[in-house]
Amino acid sequence: MRSIRRGDTGPAVEEIQSILVGLELLPAVADTFDGATENAVRAFQQSRGIGVDGLVGPETWQALDGARWKLGARTLYHSVPTSLVGEDVRALQERLLEMGFDSGRADAIYGPRTARAVAQFQREVGLTPDGSCGPQTMKALRRLGRKVVGGRPQWLREAEAFRQSGSSLVGKTIVIDPGHGGAEDLGVVVPDGQLRWTEADLVFDLANRLEGRLLAAGMRVHLTRGPSPVQPMTGQERAALANSLGADLFISLHLDGQESPAADGVATYHYGTGNGLTSTVGERLANLVQREIVVRTGMRDCRIHAKTWELLRLTRMPAVRVDLGYLTSPTDRERLVDPAFREQVVEAILAAVQRMYFPVEADVPTGSIDVRQLRLALASRNA
Repeated sequence: MRSIRRGDTGPAVEEIQSILVGLELLPAVADTFDGATENAVRAFQQSRGIGVDGLVGPETWQALDGARWKLGARTLYHSVPTSLVGEDVRALQERLLEMGFDSGRADAIYGPRTARAVAQFQREVGLTPDGSCGPQTMKALRRLGRKVVGGRPQWLREAEAFRQSGSSLVGKTIVIDPGHGGAEDLGVVVPDGQLRWTEADLVFDLANRLEGRLLAAGMRVHLTRGPSPVQPMTGQERAALANSLGADLFISLHLDGQESPAADGVATYHYGTGNGLTSTVGERLANLVQREIVVRTGMRDCRIHAKTWELLRLTRMPAVRVDLGYLTSPTDRERLVDPAFREQVVEAILAAVQRMYFPVEADVPTGSIDVRQLRLALASRNA
C-alpha cells in the first residue's frame, strides 16, 4: 500500500483518525490528514517502537489495525494460516498469565499456545474447551481473580533455564541487531561540518566490533543485517530471524535524536507492559547493559524502560534495545564518532553479557570485569 500522509483525504484517512480517536491520541475525526493527525501518528509510532515518520505505511497500518480491538469486542480463536492479531489478544494473554495459565509471551498473536491456555481455563470453569474466547469465556474471565502471586511461570522457567546453562559464553548464540539500514532507512541523520553522520552506519560499526569481541569470547554471533541491505527490515522480521536461529540473547543497537540538542544519554529497553508484566531475564540484561555503559563511559543515565515493541515482544529469548546516545547532541555525537569511544561501549556490552551468565550470588561489581581476560580464558581452554 502507498503510505498515507499529510494532505491525503478519503475513507482510509477517516478510518485511521477513528482509531486514533479511540486511542485518545486525537480529539476528533477531520476531513484531511492534517498536522494534528500526523502528530497523533507519530505518538502512536513512538509508543509501538515503529520508525517515527508520521506516515501510515504497511507496518504502522498493521499496528493501528491491531490497536483498535478491545478485549470482548470480538470472538477470538486460533485461525489458520493467518492468526488473529490485536491488543485484545494481548490483553487476554496477560489475563491468562495472571491467572496461572501458560499462554507464553504476551505477543498479541492468537496462536496454538494461546488457544491451549484458553482451553485449559475453560475446562477448569466447566465450559466447552474449544480454545476460542467468546462471550461465555469472557464472562468467566471477568468473574475470576488472579491466581499467580510472586512471579509468573514462563518467566520463572526462563530464569531457571538461564541459570542452568552455565557461566561460560562458549557455544552460546547471540543475535546483534544494528538498527535501521539501507538507503531508505538511515535512522537519525546529522550533518556535522563537511561530514554527515547516520545512525545506520554508526550502529553497524558498533555491531561489527561487538561481533568480533563476542566471537573471540567463544560465542556464536549473528548480525541481522550487513552494512548496506537492499531492503529495510521490520521489527517483526528481525525478531523472526532471531527466533529461527534459536538465539540465547538478542541485543538491538540504536541511536536517538531530538529537536533539542540538550537531550543526551543512554537508555535501555526490555519487554514489559504498563501493568507490571515483564521479562525477568530481559530486565536483568537491560539493567546490566545500562549500568556497564554508564560506568565505563560516563554517559548520562536515562535508565531502563519496559516496552511492548515488536522487537522485544516477539523474540522468544531475553531481548533488549539499547539507545546509545543522541546523535543530535553535540556531546554525545563527539563521543560516538570516536572509534575509541565505540570500543568502550563494546567492552561494556561484552561485560554485561558475561555477567548475565554469572549466578546472581556470584555477580561482580559493575565495571570490574576486564574483558581482555575473556579472550585469554578461551585461549587457555583451547590450548
